[in-house]
Amino acid sequence: MGGLDFSLIDWKEIATAILDTLKMLGASAIFTIILGLPLGIILYLASRSSSRRVNSVYVVLSFVVNILRSVPFIILIVAMIPITREIVGVSFGVLGTIPPLVVGAAPFFARLVETSLSEVDRGVIEAAEGMGASTQQIILRVLLPEARPGLFAAMTITIITLVSYTAMSGQVGGGGLGDLAIRYGYFRYEKEVMIIAVVLIVILVQFLQMAGDRLVRHFTRK
Repeated sequence: MGGLDFSLIDWKEIATAILDTLKMLGASAIFTIILGLPLGIILYLASRSSSRRVNSVYVVLSFVVNILRSVPFIILIVAMIPITREIVGVSFGVLGTIPPLVVGAAPFFARLVETSLSEVDRGVIEAAEGMGASTQQIILRVLLPEARPGLFAAMTITIITLVSYTAMSGQVGGGGLGDLAIRYGYFRYEKEVMIIAVVLIVILVQFLQMAGDRLVRHFTRK
């Protein structure tokens, strides 16, 4: 392949990088959904409240979410080093990357959740309210079920975004495929490792997109 030599590649190190990426992706995705879903629901409910106090809360919460979404992830990692060290005990490697990943992705996911809930037919919600359903019942039995295709699409987009974030974390020793590509491809000029890392990241993104699309189609048909 044009002077490329893949015979000297340490495939064990490649496998370790894949596992590290999957660990970062899995843990950060779980916490992002756990935090982002209720945050998105709160944003949706607060934006539609007739209470001036609740609307004020929405303005403040929306402002904070927009700020966190605006900060470039590589800067967020560096800025969160003291906080990350307090939370997990380290500020680098797989474990040290998870808190910034969650902080960076949860507001993004929350906005997508808010948008998905906003697309639910208002008539369905009003019908549930007319039958005396409580706010909790409307959320659990109307909003979330009706918004499932949009929510799964939001999860897919967010998880794919997290893949790119894990790759960027390699610039500060975050581990995984991004770290491998930077250490070997950039610092050591070993293009073969960088190519393999990029190909593996592309394959991972394609797999996640296909899985997400299948879930969206499945719940759209229901």
